[in-house]
Amino acid sequence: MPTRPKTSFVCQQCAFQSPKWIGRCPSCDGWNTFVEERVVAPPKGRGLARAPREPIALSDVPADAEQRLSTGIGEFDRVVGGGIVQGSCVLLGGDPGIGKSSLLMQASAALARKGTVLYVSGEESAAQVKLRARRFGIAGDNIFVLAETDLGSVIEAIRRTRPIFAVIDSIQTMSSDAIASAAGGVSQLRECAARLLELAKGEDVPIFLVGHVTKEGAVAGPRVLEHIVDAVLYLEGERFHAFRILRATKNRFGSTDEVGVFEMGETGLREVQNPSEVFLEERSGGVAGSVVVPTVEGTRPLLVEVQALVTPTSFGLPRRTVNGTDPQRVLLLLAVLSKRAGLNAGTHDVYVSLVGGLRIREPAVDLAVAVAIASALRDRFKRAIVPAASLSDLNGTGLSVVGVASLREALEKAGVADG
Repeated sequence: MPTRPKTSFVCQQCAFQSPKWIGRCPSCDGWNTFVEERVVAPPKGRGLARAPREPIALSDVPADAEQRLSTGIGEFDRVVGGGIVQGSCVLLGGDPGIGKSSLLMQASAALARKGTVLYVSGEESAAQVKLRARRFGIAGDNIFVLAETDLGSVIEAIRRTRPIFAVIDSIQTMSSDAIASAAGGVSQLRECAARLLELAKGEDVPIFLVGHVTKEGAVAGPRVLEHIVDAVLYLEGERFHAFRILRATKNRFGSTDEVGVFEMGETGLREVQNPSEVFLEERSGGVAGSVVVPTVEGTRPLLVEVQALVTPTSFGLPRRTVNGTDPQRVLLLLAVLSKRAGLNAGTHDVYVSLVGGLRIREPAVDLAVAVAIASALRDRFKRAIVPAASLSDLNGTGLSVVGVASLREALEKAGVADG
């Protein structure tokens, strides 16, 4: 009688394993995330054959060991730290249809001027990839396309062509013979990413992995791979909105504070070199609940508009809808406005949004959100409010500027305080 293959239930969000199916993952608290997968021991001698390396003194390491490839796409190079590091493995995540393949196709075209680029497509045929390139005006010289999902064939193609840049679109479609589970599972994702990382280091070729993120969590997302790769980039934005924000959440070769701003068009993603101008170009003056706040993303200051709408609720429980900032911080600000400033929005629906699809985590935006909510609640606001310590820096600007030291004073000077 044949022996039943050994299986285990694996969480598709955090890779936690359980001998039996459970509804809630004890590691990440995800519900209905466990999928039964076959347990296969990795074959002996797995990996790329190479000579063992000897330790080297830190002082003897060449100063130019970290070589970077510049794509010429300023917003892209800014986020990755000034250029793509040789031998790095980078994960580019984002919702389906957000523009990940478009961005990497444009980066491939830019790098193809310096050498051979290999674009591996597991979701589209070579003809479909060519149609996208033609739509973007990309000739395709020095860009080789491989429509393949078998990891072994992909690794062999990279070793044979020796490109200066390789793209795997997407990592969810890749599968290894060493793992019996289906493509896209946690085991396959970890195995394929580890093999490609080993390949990138051994062949000194930068490899970009495309990963899809689904809100339902039905498919294992890139978060399983974040501890494996060298850098993690996310392309954010609404699918039906023109702007796209590229940011790094992990980068072993640079800062994670920089953001790149792009605008989606018919010919691909276009750089937005002055995001402040774009974010404010359609702003209407004299509207209550609208506040412009200066914020810093990395080394670049940005002017962002915060919009708030406060209306009497039609139900017993008021709604709180937030886009672009932390919803928990907005709830805290509502509590502060009620306790410290006497502005109670407990019987009103509150909507807060940052224009342009930008997500701001800087605490300095809290004052703008608080004043925008108070302005929408009182239906008035016409002054510029800054910290009192910064008032002397604005002399001679011609602005009507008021210096304040507390939230209550800011609301009083803005004319939106209670009573």
